[in-house]
Amino acid sequence: MKREFKIIADLLPKNSRVLDVGCGDGTLMEFLSKEKKIDVRGLEIEEEKVKICISKGLSVIEGNAETELDQFPDKSFDYVVLSQTLQAFYNPENVLSHLLRIGKASIVSIPNFGYWKVRTNLLLFGKMPITKSLPYNWYNTPNLHMCSIKDFFHFCINKKIKLEKILGINKSKISKINLSNLEYKNLFSEVGIFLIS
Repeated sequence: MKREFKIIADLLPKNSRVLDVGCGDGTLMEFLSKEKKIDVRGLEIEEEKVKICISKGLSVIEGNAETELDQFPDKSFDYVVLSQTLQAFYNPENVLSHLLRIGKASIVSIPNFGYWKVRTNLLLFGKMPITKSLPYNWYNTPNLHMCSIKDFFHFCINKKIKLEKILGINKSKISKINLSNLEYKNLFSEVGIFLIS
């Protein structure tokens, strides 16, 4: 299981209701259900991944989060999780507004385009970077709207989205992010995890 999933799981209280948007093969869902007794549902666009989830006994529906989140009632979940998928949407702002409408709070993780290795690749080699959190070439990437931790932080401030907790991940280190260390953490975190409401 990805380290990021363990961190997300730690942010979620036991016995809560969670919607995992873009749940993939259900790895996070399975962990939440078994280890934290969380009532978790999933939404996944890829049919094969939906089949994998169902074979694990998980409750997942096939659907496109970009166009089908409006089927979920307001505050129908305690938390909505979106793990490293926001940058793949045509209209991430609309998706975020749905997440915050559906859940009492949301956990959003993003690959950090402000990470020093990404910056160095662009600066020294003039090429789009390939890293652990950004493993694609420019021509086959699903990422449409790349952003940094700093970008997403300021987006939330501007849209009056409450930042409950922000964590940066860099290899084995997890650190809290706030306004006073934002520049530094934006440079040295590969992934950002935001608990927002």
